[in-house]
Amino acid sequence: LCTTLILCLMFADVTAAYKIEPNRRTNMIKTEGEFVMLSCSYESDSENVHLYWYRQYHSIEPQYLLNQGARSSITRHISDPRFQSSTSRIFTELIITSVTVSDTALYYCALRVQAQ
Repeated sequence: LCTTLILCLMFADVTAAYKIEPNRRTNMIKTEGEFVMLSCSYESDSENVHLYWYRQYHSIEPQYLLNQGARSSITRHISDPRFQSSTSRIFTELIITSVTVSDTALYYCALRVQAQ
């Protein structure tokens, strides 16, 4: 018996000086236990960029999942080790290992530039 789920990737609003957007705007259908990789491309000439991932269930405010400095390997996240992030100078990825039905939600990527 396979249970399918839909993971949606949407993008968060950001200031006009910087840009972030999903690499794919489609629903994903996965079987429980598979992994999912969501990706957003971004543009910033700052060296102090932080990339965030959020999840939103229907009619509930977005839930913070994790953030990672674009130029750093340090990731701050919720206690669920199934959520991991990878970043480069032009994209960020959210990797969810062993997806479950409870992972069905909208996923948002966001960018924040801190003062240097």
